[in-house]
Amino acid sequence: MRNGREAPKYTLSEPAHDVFFVEGPASNWIILRRGYAFTLIDGGYPGDLPLVLASIADAGLHPADASAVLITHAHIDHAGTAGHFAAAHNIPVLCSVPELPYLLGEDRDQVSVRSIMGKAWQPSVLHWAWHVLASGGASRVAVLTAAAWADDDELAALPGSPVAVPTPGHTPGHTAFYLPAAHAAVTGDALVTGHAISRRRGPQMLDAMFHSDEAGARRSLAQLGKLDASLLLPGHGPAVRTAMGPAVGTVRARAAVPKRRFVVPGPAGGFAEPTYGRNVAAGEDR
Repeated sequence: MRNGREAPKYTLSEPAHDVFFVEGPASNWIILRRGYAFTLIDGGYPGDLPLVLASIADAGLHPADASAVLITHAHIDHAGTAGHFAAAHNIPVLCSVPELPYLLGEDRDQVSVRSIMGKAWQPSVLHWAWHVLASGGASRVAVLTAAAWADDDELAALPGSPVAVPTPGHTPGHTAFYLPAAHAAVTGDALVTGHAISRRRGPQMLDAMFHSDEAGARRSLAQLGKLDASLLLPGHGPAVRTAMGPAVGTVRARAAVPKRRFVVPGPAGGFAEPTYGRNVAAGEDR
């Protein structure tokens, strides 16, 4: 969507029938349409609310017609607008059982300030941190009416018929979603294709500082690799048309390569920003 001559602040595409993938300024959300009803998966930072609402309108829908908001995990860059839908339209906000305390605001699982400061010498990290603060990323997630979905049947009845795929590690209750009709995997932060502090493009894991249990996050890749999906819809970075097995294989192969001791992210004097607005081939670095 464009505002006058400004660059687009989000990009909406329809990579599968009635599946809308929205790349926001820093994180993504997905709209699953069925007639005039829809399921929203995730929803960006609190400051992304105008963009989320505009993207819903771009898909020919009205916010009040959402059947549910599904949350892959309760980090502020994915659950930041969920409270609006609950408060303004009484729409159910649902997550997995282990993630519920974080979505309710009873507990918090976010990257620590200490971890960020340890990498603050990197220009891309500073730029990312600035965006976090400007988008309301210092706020606390607290959707007081949130609940855990009851079972698979409750999810299957929603537009898009999402199937929950437990992928703990990034957070204790992180959940990806498989979309059977679209042969697509909504992977949240369990598997991404880019991030503001990453130099890589294509399937990858987030920096270790973002995971509550890095070893668990790596184990969860196996669950994604089993999915019969040919479309990867990540929480960060562009959509990628790829089978999930090879995508997971790409991540594991990269992890096996020894890291350089000193790395300067992005071009000299610039920032390593995600590439938005287009699909790229699996494993492609930019």
